[in-house]
Amino acid sequence: MTAAEQGTGTLIVVVGPSGAGKDSVMGFAARHFAERPDILFVRRVITRPSDAGSEVHESVSDAEFEEMRRSGIFAVFWRAHGLSYGIPAEISEKVAAGMTAIVNGSRAALPAIRQAFGKIAVVVITADLPVLARRLAERGRESEEDVLRRLTRQAPDLIAEPDVTVIDNSDRLEIAGRQFVALVERHSARSHHPA
Repeated sequence: MTAAEQGTGTLIVVVGPSGAGKDSVMGFAARHFAERPDILFVRRVITRPSDAGSEVHESVSDAEFEEMRRSGIFAVFWRAHGLSYGIPAEISEKVAAGMTAIVNGSRAALPAIRQAFGKIAVVVITADLPVLARRLAERGRESEEDVLRRLTRQAPDLIAEPDVTVIDNSDRLEIAGRQFVALVERHSARSHHPA
C-alpha cells in the first residue's frame, strides 16, 4: 500500500498534447484556489532553465537531478523530450494527509505515477488540431516541420481509463478553466468527506 492510499487526499495528474494549454488551465485554477491551503499545485523538478516554458518549476542540472534521484528525493521521475522530470516525495505525504495535489504530468509516466501514488485522477487537457497547430506556431520554438511531427505523434489512448476526465481547451480559457476548477472542487470535497 502506498502512502497516498492510506489517506483521503487525491493526486490530480494533468496531461495533454503540447499547445493544449495545460499550464494556462492549471494557472487559472491556481489563481482560483489561491486562498485554499488544502489544494497544492506541485512544483516539479526539471532539467531545463527556469525561464524556459510557462511552467514554474525547480530548475536543476542533469548531475543535480541524478544526485536527487539517488538520494530518494522523488516519489516518481521520468524522461521526456530530452529532459528529466521529478515529483518530490513530500507530495506523497501531503496527499496521505488529505491534501488535493495537482501536478503537470506526462502520459508516458502515468504507469509510474499510479504505482507511486496508488489511486489518482487524470485530466487530459486537449484542443482541436488547428488550435494546437496555431498555438505551437505562435510559440516560435519549433519549425513548421517539428510542429507537424509533434502533432502527428501517436500518444497512448487514455480516454477509456476509468480515472480519466477530458477537458477541451479549444475555446476561451475561462471555459476549460472553470471545468477544471469544478473537478478539483469535487475531488477536494471527497477528500474531506470520503465515501
